Amino acid sequence: MRLTIPALLLALLASGCATTMPVAPAKTIVIPPHFDPAYDEYHYAPAVRVGDTVIVSGIPAGPGKDYDARVHRMFKRLEGILEAAGATLDDVVEINTFHREPKDTPAFEAEFERFRRIHAEYFPANYPAWTAVGTTALLAEGAPVEMRVVAVVGAGKQAVVKRATAPASK
Repeated sequence: MRLTIPALLLALLASGCATTMPVAPAKTIVIPPHFDPAYDEYHYAPAVRVGDTVIVSGIPAGPGKDYDARVHRMFKRLEGILEAAGATLDDVVEINTFHREPKDTPAFEAEFERFRRIHAEYFPANYPAWTAVGTTALLAEGAPVEMRVVAVVGAGKQAVVKRATAPASK
């Protein structure tokens, strides 16, 4: 019996042996309530979700009457953006913070210590990866710090802390 190419392909498809091309996950632009101007006027997405990964654009600290109030407001805004994307603070896997004071100044050390205490209120365990950068300017006027975040939906439910053991000394 002689099989033609179309007949062979049809036989493979029928038997389930043929593979399908992978489908890329959808890109969803997440615009929480009151964030329409970010997308419509300033042309950026407050967050983008691709599959289970959520990338949150930079959130400046503020508004608020003092430093602590501004930073708490930033974390509250983050919670709202994550919720709109289907994630929680527990799902955050990476944070990048940009601090208005340069690293080599006493002002940065003092500001960073205050920030660290507030950060610990929102991430008391299973800490995300974190990069902190000192800079001389932020786009948002008067903001002492800005934060960018990556989360993976559901990751917080399965968090494990794995400590490597030190090799034995010789």
